[in-house]
Amino acid sequence: MFNNDWDLILQGEVDKPYFQALMERVDEEYRRSTVYPPKEDIFRALQQTSYQSTKVVILGQDPYHGRRQAQGLSFSVSPGVAIPPSLRNIHKELSSDLGISAPNHGSLQSWADQGVLLLNAVLTVREGEPNSHKGIGWETFTDKVIAKLNEREKPMVFILWGSYAQKKGSFIDRSRHKVLESSHPSPFAAHKGFFGSRPFSASNAFLMQEGMDPVSWDIPNTPDDGDE
Repeated sequence: MFNNDWDLILQGEVDKPYFQALMERVDEEYRRSTVYPPKEDIFRALQQTSYQSTKVVILGQDPYHGRRQAQGLSFSVSPGVAIPPSLRNIHKELSSDLGISAPNHGSLQSWADQGVLLLNAVLTVREGEPNSHKGIGWETFTDKVIAKLNEREKPMVFILWGSYAQKKGSFIDRSRHKVLESSHPSPFAAHKGFFGSRPFSASNAFLMQEGMDPVSWDIPNTPDDGDE
C-alpha cells in the first residue's frame, strides 16, 4: 500500500475492521461523488516520506476541496494550480524566516523528498464540502501514524499550526521530539502568531543539534511548461 517501511509499521492497523470499513466507505464515496485527492494520491504523504526518513511532520486538517487542488500532501497543490491563501502565507513566513523567495508554484514535493511528512488528519474530502469526511475513520488511522512516529527513538520535529493540529498532537513526547506550535497560516489566523514564528529555522536548528542534516526549505521553481 505504501511501498516502504510504513507497510510493516502500519500492518496491524490496516488489518483492523475499522480500517477495512473505512476503505469500503471511501471507495463508495469515490463512486458516488467527486472526491479529492485523486484516488491514487490518498496515501501519497506516507508513500513519499518513509517512517525512518521522516525528520519533520507538518500536520494539516483535511485536503483542499477545490477542483485539482489536493494532491495528497498537506498544504501542497500541483504546479499550475492557483496557490491557496494559507500556502501563500507559508511562503511569506518562509521568506521572513530564511530569506527564501516564494516559488512560482504551490508544490511542496521537494520538502517531502527530504523527509518532511506532509500529513493531513483526514485524507479525503468531497468537492466543495470541507470536512465532509470528518469522523468516518481517518482520524483514528492518522492518530496511529502520529503515535508510531512518537514511539520512534530517533527524534523529529512536529509542526502544529492551529488548535486542531495542536490538540491532535497533544500526546507527543516533548522530552524527545521538538514540537513547534503557532496559530494556523490561514488568512483568519496568520496574524495571531503564525507570522514571526520562524518554524523553518527552528526545525533546522533542532535537526542539526541532534546531528541530522537540515531541511533545504528552498523550493525550486518549475519551468513554465503550460501545466495547469
